Parts: sequence; structure tokens; C-alpha cells
Amino acid sequence: MTDTPSAPQPEASTQETATAQNLPPRLTRLTFHGPLSEARAARIVERTAPGAAAGSVLDLGCGWGELLLRVLEAAPGATGVGVDLSADDLARGRAAAEERGLAERVSFVEESATDTTRGPADLVLCLGASHALSSTEPPGHTEAALRALRGLVNPGGRVVLGEGFWQRTPTADELSGMWPDAHVGEHLYLGDLVDAAIAAGFRPVWVETASAEEWEEFESGYRADVEEWLAAHPGHPLAAETREKVDRQRSSWLRGYRQALGIAYLTLMPVA
Repeated sequence: MTDTPSAPQPEASTQETATAQNLPPRLTRLTFHGPLSEARAARIVERTAPGAAAGSVLDLGCGWGELLLRVLEAAPGATGVGVDLSADDLARGRAAAEERGLAERVSFVEESATDTTRGPADLVLCLGASHALSSTEPPGHTEAALRALRGLVNPGGRVVLGEGFWQRTPTADELSGMWPDAHVGEHLYLGDLVDAAIAAGFRPVWVETASAEEWEEFESGYRADVEEWLAAHPGHPLAAETREKVDRQRSSWLRGYRQALGIAYLTLMPVA
């Protein structure tokens, strides 16, 4: 869901492979693949599901599509498509859909979202995945993604965009502690992000941002499986490599983007 550095995981094609090889499970502590609380997710569903009640939902960069599935549960007449490149996440989404009786109403497809022809839809979700919609370099990828989203939503429909933004200008030390080649021009500020949505042909129906508590829940949950595995398997052949990766990723949060990077959730309506 987010474009912050990924949690380190030893290479394993499926969860079953990880279990068989005594590797850590993958992201089992996360309900959503980003800093999104149950309460905020419920409000987003409540605002958007009525408009998709008998229509279509498209989730771009869906991961395992938890929000997509919740919209479909709240809109019994709707059908959905989730698009992502992670086979493991898509398999998790399909399994969840089967368990919740939604398998006949949703498809999870492994393909690129760039130049997708899957739309238009009545509700388009793109949470932390705008980079998947365009090859444009940051921060221009945000404007390019918004233009793409404008063409993927039906008249009168809604787009829910989860997008990173600078809460304030990061310091040089913070930038050096983030991901490789992090720079100030990589993200917009919140006001500029909303202006970009308006310029792309939307009206911002709802503007909200992830709280510090949502961030901490996400960041800790992102690494919890690996941290517990490292504590229990310090002598595993992959422990040293995994420890180095998880320590580096945690440091990039605590010393880098923790107080500088925000996530905005914009509910957008296309201008007729």
C-alpha cells in the first residue's frame, strides 16, 4: 500500500514455502498494507460503498485487497477487480475472498497498473500505489497518476487515493537516513497534493491524513513477524542478512521519515 521501504523478508515464493523452510511468516500482523486504522477504513467504506452498490470497484496496487473486499461486503451488488504485481499478496486476497464468500464477485489479477484498461469503474482505490500508474519521475508521478485516475472513474463516481506527502521539509540528516537517493522534491506538500487533484479534474470531497498512532501500528506490524523470528532463530543461515535488512529499514523510519512523511487519504469526485 505504501511506497516506503519494504519490510525485509527472506526469499520465499509462498507462505507455505516460508513455513517449510522455517522462515518468518510474511506480514501476518497487518490488516491493511499501510497506516490505515480500522476506524478510518470503516469511514471510507461508509462514504464510498453506496456509490458502488450496483457497480464496479477497481483497486490498483491492491496488495491483498482488504479495503476492496470490505467495500464489496458493504455493497452486495458490486463487483471488483484488484491489480497488483505481487503473486503472494494476490493469493492472500483470493483466499480471503473465498473465506468471506466474495470469490464470485472479485478477481485478483497479476499485471501492471500502468496504462491499465481495466476501467472505468464507479469506485477506484489507489492506496500508496500511485507510482504503479506512471513511469514519470517523482514528484511528477503524482500528477501523472491523478490524470490516469481521472480517466479510470465513471461520471459521478469516486476515487480514494492514499498518497505520501511531506508534513514538513525534511532535514538533510533525515533525508540521509531514508531510502537511497531520497530528496525534498520526491513528494508534494499536502496543499499542493490537493491542488494537483483539482488540476487533474477532481473535487476533494474528503481530505484526511494518517495519525502518528496509525503509522506506529503499521511500522511495528510490518516488522513484527521478522523481529520475533530473529529472536527465536539467531543461528539460522539467513539470520545475519535478515537482521541487517530489518535494522536498516527500522532505522530509515525512526531516523528518517518518521516525523516528515505523511500519508493523505483523499476521497475525490470527478468534475462533470
